[in-house]
Amino acid sequence: MDPDSVQFIFLNAAIVNNFVLALFLGICPFLGVSAKKETAWNMGLATMFVMLVSSVCAYGINLLLVRFDIEFLRLISYIAVIASAVQLVEMALKKFSPGLFRALGIFLPLITTNCAILGLALFQTFREYNFIQSLAFSIGAGVGFTLALMLMSGLREKLELARVPTVSQGAAMSLMLAGLLSLAFMGFAGLGSSHA
Repeated sequence: MDPDSVQFIFLNAAIVNNFVLALFLGICPFLGVSAKKETAWNMGLATMFVMLVSSVCAYGINLLLVRFDIEFLRLISYIAVIASAVQLVEMALKKFSPGLFRALGIFLPLITTNCAILGLALFQTFREYNFIQSLAFSIGAGVGFTLALMLMSGLREKLELARVPTVSQGAAMSLMLAGLLSLAFMGFAGLGSSHA
C-alpha cells in the first residue's frame, strides 16, 4: 500500500499508530471519560469534530505562515485554533444537550489541552500532508480516538458485573486494561508495510 495514499494515512492514524493506544496521546480523557459507553461515544465525537476543525485550520494557517516566513508562530497559532474549536463545541453542547454537557464535565474544556489534538496538527504539518491527506489523517485519528474510548468503556462496563479482587479495583484496573489494549494495538505495528 502506498504510504502517501489516503487509505493508508487513514488506517495508519486510526489503527496502526492510534493516538491513544500506540502514541499515548490523549490519555487524560481516555481514562477519565471511558467509564460509560454513551459518555465515551459523545466525547469521541466531540474530539473528532475538534480534530477535523483543527486539522483544516492548521493546514490553512501553515500555508499562511510559510508564505510570510513566520513559521515560529505555528505552535501558538495552532493552540489558539484548538481553543476556539473547543469553545464552539462547548457552547453547542451547552445549548443543545445540557445533560451531555454536564456528563462530560471538566473533560470537555480539557479537550483544549488534549495533546492528541495538538499532536495531530503538528504531525500533519511536519509530514507535509496536502489538504486531502490532512482530512484523512484527522478523520482517522478521530476514529481511532473514539475506537479507543469505546473499547475501554466496554471493558470497564463489563468489569462492573464481574468479581474483581479488591486490590485491583478502580484506577488500578483501568490502568491494567489500558496497558492490555495498548499491547493489543502494538500488534498492528507492521500492518501496511511493503515487502520488497
